[in-house]
Amino acid sequence: MICGVDEAGKGSVLGPMVVAAVGAPSEDLFSDLEVKDSKLLSAGKREHLFGLIKERCSIATVIIPAEEIDARRKEVSMNMCVAQAHAAVISRLQPAIAYVDACDVNPKRYARMVRENLSGMVCEIVSEHHADRTYKIVSAASIVAKVVRDREVRQFSRTYGDIGSGYPSDPATIAFLISYIREHHQPPACARKSWKTVVALIADREQSTLAFGAGTEDLP
Repeated sequence: MICGVDEAGKGSVLGPMVVAAVGAPSEDLFSDLEVKDSKLLSAGKREHLFGLIKERCSIATVIIPAEEIDARRKEVSMNMCVAQAHAAVISRLQPAIAYVDACDVNPKRYARMVRENLSGMVCEIVSEHHADRTYKIVSAASIVAKVVRDREVRQFSRTYGDIGSGYPSDPATIAFLISYIREHHQPPACARKSWKTVVALIADREQSTLAFGAGTEDLP
């Protein structure tokens, strides 16, 4: 078996990171499927392909919630956190070769990081940047990770309302965070509190509160 590994939500400020591995005898299994980097597909197309990938392939996923990411980042780098999750899904499928989308600027170093977390399992790690565009089996893993994460984010939207995509670049996500922190004086449970975006928004709120207080001290 070979497998492809990718993740969704690494840089998100809200919600989990999802890591997925897809295993198959060969990439020929995808010859009739338009699998590609999940970011290049519509949500509907991803859902359709997700169902077909599940029917044809072995799949393993790891969902790491925001609070666990915060806890892990106190001990290891974010890249190591991803490498450990990549190793976890590879270990579940036990492939001979795993193709991974490198999260480090140095792909060879990232391959070593993943390999060192395999707990003695023998597996060749092929680590490359943009592997989700080069290898169909990594594209399939990208689709699985994205679909699973999007479903998780939709669950949060049922609780909090519109939270956007969860990424710092999304105005809807930032608007939600500002509003929530203003009302509750703390970030929501689905937020990664160690992220600079959240730290900065809390600091801005505290500064605004201090400025308001200073300006109203002499009011009757």
